[in-house]
Amino acid sequence: MRLKLRGSLFLRSLLLVFVSVSSCLTASAQSAPVRVAIVGLVHGHAMGLMGVLPKNKNVELVGIAEPDTAVSEKYEQRYHLDHKLFYTNIDAMIDAVHPQAVLIYTTILDHRKVIEIAAMHGVNVMVEKPLATTLADAVAIRKTAAEHHIQVLVNYETTWYPSNQEAYNEVEQGKLGVVRKVVVHDGHEGPKEIGVGPEWLPWLTDPIKNGAGAMFDFGCYGADLMTMLMHGDTPTSVTAVAQTDKPDIYPHVDDDATIVLRYPGAQAVLLPSWNWPFARKDMEVYGAKGYAITVAADHLRVRYPGQKEESQITAPPLPANRQNSLDYLAAVLRGQIEPRGDLTALDTNMVVMQILDAARESAKTGRTVLLKPLPK
Repeated sequence: MRLKLRGSLFLRSLLLVFVSVSSCLTASAQSAPVRVAIVGLVHGHAMGLMGVLPKNKNVELVGIAEPDTAVSEKYEQRYHLDHKLFYTNIDAMIDAVHPQAVLIYTTILDHRKVIEIAAMHGVNVMVEKPLATTLADAVAIRKTAAEHHIQVLVNYETTWYPSNQEAYNEVEQGKLGVVRKVVVHDGHEGPKEIGVGPEWLPWLTDPIKNGAGAMFDFGCYGADLMTMLMHGDTPTSVTAVAQTDKPDIYPHVDDDATIVLRYPGAQAVLLPSWNWPFARKDMEVYGAKGYAITVAADHLRVRYPGQKEESQITAPPLPANRQNSLDYLAAVLRGQIEPRGDLTALDTNMVVMQILDAARESAKTGRTVLLKPLPK
């Protein structure tokens, strides 16, 4: 009887030790920085990344793959990076440093190729907006992600604006009534005018490598926001016009566009441009009862039923794991966030690509393009 009791106590003790060790390992995995690598440095947003990445405790930079050594040297010197971080080949870099995710800063055209390479290694991906240059590439990316069980996320600056999240909350809480019309303004004076780098400007103004001009560069922001407001619904139609007001600077792409999205009971007007007198990223959401207009990153002008004048409110801060792309990525890979239906998620960005693809076609043909939800 004593032997059985001692055996039972031993097994219980062993189980407690196992549970304790497992809990410690899980906690350690949850707190350890996510190993990230950068693929490409020809997208100017990489400069912004370098400004915040070293300060972020949720990620650790373990490698950079960039075939153009002149571009690599510029980043190495400017940001005082270890030369050992740099590789000229993506496969070699992944094999050497084993990242959990790669951050893609290539041309938009190269997104599909890099994602397919990362997927073969089972590595997750976050790309700069938009997801791709064509809907066909987006569909292929979705297929690759599903087959290799990787996350594919899309980073937009406006995702991390508390004002945009608060506008969405105002709708969800019923303060504005049913959404009837949304107007989104995005853009700046023009990429050349604001001085984008020599490794960025040539492909940003190339219709093949970037998909279009301002239409894709800034139209994606509004398409992304509207898709979230519409809970992932595909618009029933897209009508777009595009023009080049500065042909001496942008001879091959549009620098101004208007995109009209139609939904049952609602419309959106997206106004991407490289011709604004100043940079802007703001949104107007009009409901059946009231409206909310975002002002910069953290303020809104609102007017509710019965009010004679609008008022200004400050948007509350976003949750800690949703305040920037790196914290969000780490939270997704740790299983704290399920990326579905939000601004960064692949399903949302498949609809964004439907909109952009249709807008380009509409501007080219002068006809409205009818859409249906993509097959799963």
